[in-house]
Amino acid sequence: MMIEELKRTYFENIVDSNENFIKHFHDSYAIGITNKGLFKSIKENSAELSYTKSTRVINPSEVHEGISKEWSFTTFYPSVELLSQIYEEIYFKKRTPVFKRQIIEDEILYRKLYIFFDSVFKKEDSMRVEILLIEALSYLVKNYADFQDKEQDFDKSSGIKRAKEFIHDRLSESITIDELSRVSSLSKYHFLREFKKEFGITPHQYIVSQRINLAKSSIKQGVNLSSLAIESGFYDQSHFIKNFKKIYGYTPSDILRKSNILQY
Repeated sequence: MMIEELKRTYFENIVDSNENFIKHFHDSYAIGITNKGLFKSIKENSAELSYTKSTRVINPSEVHEGISKEWSFTTFYPSVELLSQIYEEIYFKKRTPVFKRQIIEDEILYRKLYIFFDSVFKKEDSMRVEILLIEALSYLVKNYADFQDKEQDFDKSSGIKRAKEFIHDRLSESITIDELSRVSSLSKYHFLREFKKEFGITPHQYIVSQRINLAKSSIKQGVNLSSLAIESGFYDQSHFIKNFKKIYGYTPSDILRKSNILQY
């Protein structure tokens, strides 16, 4: 499933660049991480160096250039609308975030973006990709946007309860963050934050765990694994087995053929 906010968004994963980049600009933001090597980022006659595990942020229409040396990096070009939406969901005000710092030395931010990029290139489940996107960009906005408003606080428990019921009622169906946000009457940012605060895991992890639990109880009954995977809400048998092993450390087939794994 395509994430609407990322449609037509370019992603780059480049290894060992030694290019000199001429002055240019983008209509979108350019947000990327340095995985290895060195990059000298230049804008408005000021220069900053990007080392391993740093993040580089260029605002829309901002003229910039640079020099790379054995530079391995991953970058994407999110739209103005997406960053403005993230800001509004956090602060309930319509603003376009502006970032004064070209280079941000913050390993937490680097890690959040790294995991997000990894999920995109591995073409992981769209809900996981969207959660990682929101977590990374909301961290960036909250900590490094040139202006921050005060977050609003209100009772969210009833909305999280409705979302949980929605998940359990439709566990075998495709569920999106948009639907859960709408059911909970919370923005996607606040929904994800409150859900994780309530359950200690993301909605995606919660759904996968519930689907695996549901499926596990049927394995000993001799249900075909391929059919069971689809009925449990997974794309296919391979997707089901991969997630099952991540939780239990063994495969569904092991339950059927190994004597040390029993269902009472």
